[in-house]
Amino acid sequence: MPRFTVHVRDEWLTVPCKDATCSIKWLGFEALKRYIKNKPDNGGIQHIKDVHFGVKRCQGLGLLDNDDTIVDVLEDNDFVELAIEGDTMSQDFIPSQLGTSHLYLYIDNHHYISLDGNSLTSTDLVNLGKGLYKIKLTPEAEQKVVQSRELLDTIVKENKVVYGITTGFGKFARTVIPVSKLKELQENLLRSHSSGLGSPLSPERTRMLLALRINVLAKGHSGISLETLHSMIEAFNASCLSYVPEKGTVGASGDLAPLSHLALGLMGEGKMWSPKSGWADAKYVLEAHGLKPISLKPKEGLALINGTQMITSLGAEAVERAEAIAQQADIIAALTLEVLKGTTKAFDSDIHELRPHPGQKEVALRFRSLLDSDHHPSEIAESHRFCDRVQDAYTMRCCPQVHGIVNDTIEFVKKIINTEINSATDNPMMFAERGETISGGNFHGEYPAKALDYLAIGVHELASISERRIERLCNPSLSELPAFLVNEGGLNSGFMIAHCTAAALVSENKVLCHPSSIDSLSTSAATEDHVSMGGWAARKALRVVEHVEQVLAIELLAACQGIEFLRPLRTTTPLEKVYDLVRATVKPWIKDRFMAPDIEAVHRLLVDQKVWNIAGPYIEKYCMEYIPESRPSSPTAFILNVHNNTAQPPSVCLSLSLFSSERWFTGLAATATI
Repeated sequence: MPRFTVHVRDEWLTVPCKDATCSIKWLGFEALKRYIKNKPDNGGIQHIKDVHFGVKRCQGLGLLDNDDTIVDVLEDNDFVELAIEGDTMSQDFIPSQLGTSHLYLYIDNHHYISLDGNSLTSTDLVNLGKGLYKIKLTPEAEQKVVQSRELLDTIVKENKVVYGITTGFGKFARTVIPVSKLKELQENLLRSHSSGLGSPLSPERTRMLLALRINVLAKGHSGISLETLHSMIEAFNASCLSYVPEKGTVGASGDLAPLSHLALGLMGEGKMWSPKSGWADAKYVLEAHGLKPISLKPKEGLALINGTQMITSLGAEAVERAEAIAQQADIIAALTLEVLKGTTKAFDSDIHELRPHPGQKEVALRFRSLLDSDHHPSEIAESHRFCDRVQDAYTMRCCPQVHGIVNDTIEFVKKIINTEINSATDNPMMFAERGETISGGNFHGEYPAKALDYLAIGVHELASISERRIERLCNPSLSELPAFLVNEGGLNSGFMIAHCTAAALVSENKVLCHPSSIDSLSTSAATEDHVSMGGWAARKALRVVEHVEQVLAIELLAACQGIEFLRPLRTTTPLEKVYDLVRATVKPWIKDRFMAPDIEAVHRLLVDQKVWNIAGPYIEKYCMEYIPESRPSSPTAFILNVHNNTAQPPSVCLSLSLFSSERWFTGLAATATI
């Protein structure tokens, strides 16, 4: 018999349906009858037949017609929201919105990543967040988890006093808890620590958080039972995701509040989200997916919440997006240089060998690969070859030096984040091979906190210098183009306020780049007397990266608009391809129109790395031709060379992401058509 979960005001009601040919109207009235039955005052409803209501599917928030038959519009175990006419939207109902993230895409597939606690990368984690993979444990990880749990069970049987297992927490570490109350101890821990505030993490960020916690537990030093860990994996693979407020962690002892919210949903308490249900009571979401709430054993509550996974998962997204926008910033700046009729002399390799920072050399090489007249003739460059200009402004001439340190910063931060991803960060640690537990401080978030503060400061510079290039594009005294890149100036304002938007974002970043990790407030009655404030470091790093993406989207739009005033002259082949990509999404600016959608559309191109995907094969080809002796015999050889730093030129040319096995061959195919 099909059944449905209906949300009426403040309650979720299960409604069985013997006849699926009944109407949505019937389902609504049946839910109302059950709602009234539970209320001593009938919920304020005097005559049920006089009630007018609308019904929406929680998944997608699609409005249903009351005359539709259930079988035509709903599936078994669907979740629906009933809105009574005259009511305000139930405060308990949280729309399935995606928050500030641009990455979310849920795909129900059968591709898996095997977790062992040692080999997950930030790229893997972001892909897990997108729903591109499900997860499973390696046999070796399962064995370590079992051995760790056996040690913990022995401790409980022998009535040993061990922090967090048979004692209270924090200030209550000296309070011994009787064996009969160890389960209650762990449940109370999660309930009391679920005290976060703010908007919930988006579904993909919650997937990242859950996946990362599973990976840490898979190391086998936390004392989690294999049964509980498998339940967490089942919830992840079904995308049953807890309501996790973004605020409330101080980053030591780990991200206690957000991780408690994450675990609370797995217990069947609080709210959960799934693609099928939208937001609903956790127990109903789990039940609808055939899952049971986890039942905590000794130490398991602590094992679920003691760690830096909130900081690190958000940091993984921040560093991945920072890497993507840093690559594309070079392409956008090269296009601006062409529009402003700049010179490529400042990118001469001999200059950069005299100051051989890896990032600086990498950026200069990218500029040469996009602008080298021997490889890619440019009619625009030819038009001013014999002009009397000696050198360009710093915003163009110094791109290798400014963009370069951003690349080096990202590489530094990514190493720290990837180390943290595969680190055991809870307390106490279980060492099965030694037969003992040891209390330590791996939960302290100072490493990722400091790194993410550094990331924000570093990547912000891409927006700072980009905004100055936008000014040069819009200012006719600097660009030799129409003011604000539009004809009939005065009647049209063109890019005037788009530049103001870029300036506003850069100014916001100046405040967001203030390091949060320099602050510390003593908590937990001075037992946790130094904390990292890493949660805010991660959240603001993401905001800074997003602002950088948006400023560069405005510059890309402005540069493409500048090209319009240089026609019929053409730029280099790779930059023309970038122009074509933008024009396939946003048409030229002939007269004033609603601009915000254009900026958002180009921002999406950058988030999806489409500008890099277009220009990347040209950069690859240039590198291979420019330094033929470093051409690898195979994709694997190239990757090994980069890791071993034995093929320096290509390592400063392309990111490793371009040379995954799939994209290597895609890149070669694209190169063959150039």
